[in-house]
Amino acid sequence: YGGMGLDFSYNIAVAEELGNIRCAGIPMAIGVQAGMATPALTRFGSHELKKQFLIPTIAGDFVACLGISEAGAGSDVSNIKTTAVRKGDEYVINGGKMWITSGSQADWMCLLANTSKGPPHQNKSLICLPMNLPGIHVAKKIDKLGMRSSDTAQIFFEDVRVPCRNLIGEEGKGFTYQMLQFQEERLWAVATVLTPLETILQETIEYTRQRKVFGQPVLHNQTVHFRLAELAAEVELLRSLLRRAVALYVEGNDVTKFASMAKLKAGRLTREVTDSCLQFWGGMGFTSEVLVSRFYRDLRLVSIGGGTDETMLSIICKYMDILPRK
Repeated sequence: YGGMGLDFSYNIAVAEELGNIRCAGIPMAIGVQAGMATPALTRFGSHELKKQFLIPTIAGDFVACLGISEAGAGSDVSNIKTTAVRKGDEYVINGGKMWITSGSQADWMCLLANTSKGPPHQNKSLICLPMNLPGIHVAKKIDKLGMRSSDTAQIFFEDVRVPCRNLIGEEGKGFTYQMLQFQEERLWAVATVLTPLETILQETIEYTRQRKVFGQPVLHNQTVHFRLAELAAEVELLRSLLRRAVALYVEGNDVTKFASMAKLKAGRLTREVTDSCLQFWGGMGFTSEVLVSRFYRDLRLVSIGGGTDETMLSIICKYMDILPRK
């Protein structure tokens, strides 16, 4: 279908390289296109659907978005309310999606919707939804704290009709398909922050070496250079965890626990590194002229998007069997 047929470790190599872009919004948009909106279609979609949606997406002719989150259901995917009711050979879709990356420019959406009234983990399906259909309303481009180069939209559906043949895989398996995709999404997110964190640390070292306070470079204060060394060690530990998780995943293992641990650590470490380094930049750190302030805003999303820190902790607890038993 136009792809190179390489294993997932190459996705991670690309994600790390994209970290050289001096903002996080572009790597995130590419990540949605390459590793969030398309994996379920690649794995479970029909040949016809792949010809219609996957080939032009891989070629870069189509922009894809992922329609999961709603105003009342972010990390809690099972609680989504959007419905797709089968009527003849069509689904009629009603509801809305929130915080949709690339939503205002997308050609199609990988939509998760309730297709029956059964149990919440068994009543959801994924549907390829062209974004030019009647009844689709892109309400607004959301004004965000960070990731400002990436458009994020709120979208509503009002009696949107889409052919049943646009169903990805089996009806009722959408939640399962989405959970499989989350492993890759979270590992991608970890990979994209490694290079920015290293860049921030290096630029902070260079700045504090030049900036003098009370007659000596800021870097010469032990509390400063010890802190930077500590943070550099934390970044390398995160890289090692990512490498282990990716190697196990490529071998076919379930790495939900390790992916969740890495995502949790990445979210917290991005906050720790950007906050500490911004402090060492002093007044300049509070301006929009330096990279550390941009990443301070952009990378704050890592603890929220793709599953919050609290969601990651819940998953880790489940895999460690330390949650209260009913």
